[in-house]
Amino acid sequence: KNHYSGINFIDTYHRQGLYPRNLPFICGQEGGGTIVSIMSMPNVNVNVNENDDAATGEQFQIGDRVVYSSLETYAEYTLVPIKKLIAVPQDVDMKIALACMVQGLTAHYLITSAHVNLIQKGEWCLIYSVGSGTCQWAAQMAKIQGYKVIGTTSRNKLEQAKGANCDELIVLEEAPGKGYADYNSVDIVQTVMEITKGEGAKLIVDGVGKSTADISLGCLARRGIFVSFGNASGAVEPFPLLRLTKKSAFVTRPKLGDYVSTRKELLGRVNEVFDWVRSGELKIGIDKEFSLEEAADAHHFIESGRTKGKLLLTIS
Repeated sequence: KNHYSGINFIDTYHRQGLYPRNLPFICGQEGGGTIVSIMSMPNVNVNVNENDDAATGEQFQIGDRVVYSSLETYAEYTLVPIKKLIAVPQDVDMKIALACMVQGLTAHYLITSAHVNLIQKGEWCLIYSVGSGTCQWAAQMAKIQGYKVIGTTSRNKLEQAKGANCDELIVLEEAPGKGYADYNSVDIVQTVMEITKGEGAKLIVDGVGKSTADISLGCLARRGIFVSFGNASGAVEPFPLLRLTKKSAFVTRPKLGDYVSTRKELLGRVNEVFDWVRSGELKIGIDKEFSLEEAADAHHFIESGRTKGKLLLTIS
């Protein structure tokens, strides 16, 4: 029984067909609530790894508070493979636990794993949009890992961005008539090179997409890595691999599923994020709640670029 469903940019990609799904489909891919039934369904393919130590029914009971990342969550009830359930600790709020799923886990793998150790403690990273959602939390995690962080933010999200504890902030003007940043309002490449004394950033975390891809490539340090994980401004256009030659640079286009592909890895990431929340090292904010009937409004809101934290659907 879902009490909340999380709103994520990927929901809009499914709706638009950028990431096609078979019609008809129920939107959403994370939820939180209480278990109302546990059943065995041996003939249902839930895409588990046969070599994985999957969770068993004995680990959960009816009435347990859980969060999860699985499809079809804009609904009162969702059928979820037990191996995807995460028990919500008594000292963690359900809303915060839900925010730790898609966006929190995405921030975690981006900062701890996707860069394949091409950045070390004390080196610079560039993270876009640190005033909202995933990258607000990624910036905090990068500081926990010991990286020096340059963040970008639109002026209207400056107060939220300050809470991400970046070493340097690049403040951008808003695009005319829009709620999101104009990435041409500041010469980001020049600014990054000035901050890093001409070295560039060893890690670039970019969820913006089309509007910032060229900027990201220009900001890379020698043997740095450009991690492109989102398409908020549109999909990144193809570019020749020869562009990477100048600095022997790396590019990756990862997705969350490949970084929580086993129960062990999922629990490892979730537990570390929960620990950071408990210790106060990671601050996660809920921006706005919509009713299930207002799901379309929630999509318009996240697409507008106005979000300053996690968006939720409240399901009665």
